[in-house]
Parts: sequence; C-alpha cells; structure tokens
Amino acid sequence: MTIDELAKGVQEGKRRHLAKAITLVESNREADQQTAQDLISKVRSAKETIRVGISGVPGVGKSTFIEALGNLLIEEGLKVAVLAVDPSSPATGGSILGDKTRMETLSSKDEAFIRPSPTSGTLGGVAKRTRESMMLCEAAGYDVILVETVGVGQSEFEVASMVDCFLVLMLPGAGDSLQGIKRGIMEIIDILVINKADGDQEKMAKNAVTEYQNAFHLLTPKYDGIGVDFLTVSSIKKKRIDEAWEKIQGFISALKEKGIFEAQRKEQELNWFKRLVEDEVLRRLWGSETNKEKAAELVEQIKKGEITPVKAAYDFLSSEISR
Repeated sequence: MTIDELAKGVQEGKRRHLAKAITLVESNREADQQTAQDLISKVRSAKETIRVGISGVPGVGKSTFIEALGNLLIEEGLKVAVLAVDPSSPATGGSILGDKTRMETLSSKDEAFIRPSPTSGTLGGVAKRTRESMMLCEAAGYDVILVETVGVGQSEFEVASMVDCFLVLMLPGAGDSLQGIKRGIMEIIDILVINKADGDQEKMAKNAVTEYQNAFHLLTPKYDGIGVDFLTVSSIKKKRIDEAWEKIQGFISALKEKGIFEAQRKEQELNWFKRLVEDEVLRRLWGSETNKEKAAELVEQIKKGEITPVKAAYDFLSSEISR
C-alpha cells in the first residue's frame, strides 16, 4: 500500500487504513517515522473536534464510563475514537491487554475506533505517538477523541496538555480520595465526576461532591471565569452519562466564548513543537558514539573530583561534539 493510498483510506474513514497508519506512527524505525510524518502532513484535518482526557483512580470504572459515554455519543450521531496513554511495560503492569477487551459493546460499533496504548516506551514517547494518533483519528472523521490515562505519575499532565477538557473520575467517599489527589492534578481538572453513585453509595457520592467543591474553592481557577464542574454518575447503570456529556459540551462552549479554545489549541501545538525539538536534539546527541565516549570521560573525572559537574557540562557542550 502506497502512502497516498493509505492517506486516502484514512480520509475516507476506513478503520483498517487508520489502524495501519497508527501502527506506522508507533514504529521506532527512523524510515517509518519519516513516512509517518509525510502521512500526517497529507491528511491533516480542519474538522472541528472535541478532545477529552479521562483519568481516575484504580478501580473507579474508567472503561465502563468511557464505554457508556462512547455509546451515548454514537446514539447522537457522532463518531468516537478512544486512545490510551499507558507507558507501563509487561514487567510493571498496566492495561496492556488493551481497551477492546474492556469495552466489548463499544468496540463492536462501526462508529467507534479503540486503540490500546503502545505497550512499551517512555511516557514522553507514548504521549508523542498518542498526539499523532489523535490527528489521524480526526482526519478519519472522528468527532470526539477520548484519551484515557492510567493515572500513573506524570501521565495525567501529558494527557491534559493535548486535550480541550480534562475529566477525572473518583469514587464515592471523598475523605480518603482527597488525600490521594496531588495538588498539581487538582489544578488541571476541568470536570470531576463521582462514579458508582448508585444504591447505598448514592448519598455518599453526593456528600463527596460537596467536599470536593469546598476543597476546589480554595484553588485558583484554571481559567478566569470558568470553574471546575462536578457531578455524580453510575456508569454501569448508565445514569446521568448524558449530563456528563452536557457538562463537557458546556465547558467547551465556555472556552470558545472566551476565545480560549483556539488559543489553547495553538499553545498546545507550539509546546509540542518545542518538546519534539528538545527530544530530537537529545536523541541525536546521545545517539553519537563520539559524544557517549566524551561524556563517559567527563563522568570519570567528576567521580575522581578532577572537575566540577558544571565545568564538565560546559566542556562537553563547548567541545566539538558530534551533531
């Protein structure tokens, strides 16, 4: 299949072509990376989409929520893509088995495309490929891109930096959960959803919302005039999933009304450009055997106390390092 045939298939919304294109994007081979960039340039879409990041504590029911939301969106005539950011390896665990095994109903729909996370690589590498996969999904005609994070380490920040709305799922019983949210994470949340709000836990979930509202009231708003929104849902019983979608749409509308939406998209692209340049400079720098040998010599000198780390870094960068 030629690059033009692949691009045409993606733009026609053919899932087989889209999957092949994403596989190309995920490849670590330099030749494939160049081809992938050519492909993305050919298919870049001006389609208006909504990008939503979804995170949450372990056991909160992310997959059930995403499937319920995805099915609702399809009922409303939209096409949905689900991507995952999971830098875990088989040794450390993570959702390596893939989202399709956890979202059987949604994955069977023609209007849905579900792509498990690449199973290896650094968080930065996985996030880079997710950004590119997101662009391919948009080119293939998907209206809403749901980006799931496993909620480990820096993955929430990576996802928040590539979406329009960042939604976090929590369990009923805010007291313990509040302790588990890092302050930095609280500051990037746009919508906080208490899942599993059914049966005996419904009242507990409503109390949790009040506690969270009080806690977030102490924080400086992420956007001037737009506060964090809260609601309770039961994904398994599909209760108030429509309200969650309404809140996402309302948040996006507020961003657009204030002129933040487009500005944020542009800022994300510029930050991505800077990140890519930094990553490529480092890759080329450490990919050179000459540079590795020079650095190793300086490391030994530092260990022996013959040179300070600052002087060593200056000498390394000032020398005729291989570029």
